[in-house]
Parts: sequence; structure tokens; C-alpha cells
Amino acid sequence: MQLAITALGNNPINFIAEILAAIRDCKCNILEIRSTCLAQATAAYLLVQGNWNQIAKLEGSLEAIERRMSIKIHSLRPEPRNKIGEFIPYSLETLSLDRENVVESIATFLLTRDIAIEEIIASSYQAPYIQNTVFSSKFIILIPPQLHLLSLREEFMDFCDQLNIDAILEPIKR
Repeated sequence: MQLAITALGNNPINFIAEILAAIRDCKCNILEIRSTCLAQATAAYLLVQGNWNQIAKLEGSLEAIERRMSIKIHSLRPEPRNKIGEFIPYSLETLSLDRENVVESIATFLLTRDIAIEEIIASSYQAPYIQNTVFSSKFIILIPPQLHLLSLREEFMDFCDQLNIDAILEPIKR
């Protein structure tokens, strides 16, 4: 059985160590963990595994940590993932001047074509040499095999040209 956990708290509070200790004490295994600082907050998400008793015990421990440390923790027992079929994994990277709705526009383009978004990492930053803020994003996407890749690439590049976005769309090679 698996448990997906998201946690959000203020930076000075070292709640991640508390969560990791609770996972260890409940004899669960960490399958995946990610953590990052967002302004003055720390955000983390984890996927853990254990038997039903270990997961239930961990859920109780997380509630106690949430109350004691005044942080927000949410957990969910995810449904087993169905075989997602044959998709082609691609990496999509973009760079543009920072403006509203860039990620939403790209995500909408992908989702309206039944392209699954596995991961999004994005941020804005002050570009060196200029006084403008630049927005950078990286998507991991799964393209269904029925989509014609050359047509999709051409359509996406036209979309990016209209929004003045520089983009790279390439297959993930292992």
C-alpha cells in the first residue's frame, strides 16, 4: 500500500526531519521525495510504501506532527496506477519573458491534445545583462502514439512563436 504526502511549513521549522523520522518509526519505505523552498516556506512531497497497518500508523503520526509544528500536511492513499499504455516520453523546455499565464497556456495546449503531463518545474528569475524577468519551465510529457510527431512539433512551434516563447521539444533518451 502507498501513501502520498504533501507538507507545507515555514522555512525555519525543520519539519522534514520529523516526517522522515515518523516514516522510519512506522517502518515504511520512501519511494520518492522532493522538497523545495518557496519564498519563506518549505514544501515537500513524498510517496511512501508499507502494509496497511504501517500506513495507518504513519497517518496518525503525521496528524500529530501537523498539530505540534503548526504546518499543513495532506495525505492520500493513491489508487494503483493502471497501465498507461504506449506513450512516447518527451522533454519540453521553454524560456520567455515573464508574463501571466505562460504555464497555463502551455499546459492547455498539451492537455487539449491528450498529452499527459508527468512533471512540471518552472520558475522566474532576473536575467543577467537585462532588467527583465525571465520565465523558464521544463515539462516531462507523454505523447500518445496516434499523434503524428512531426505535425505536433510544427504546431507547437507555431504556438510558441505566437506567444514569443523559445522552446525545445525532444524525446527522452535512456
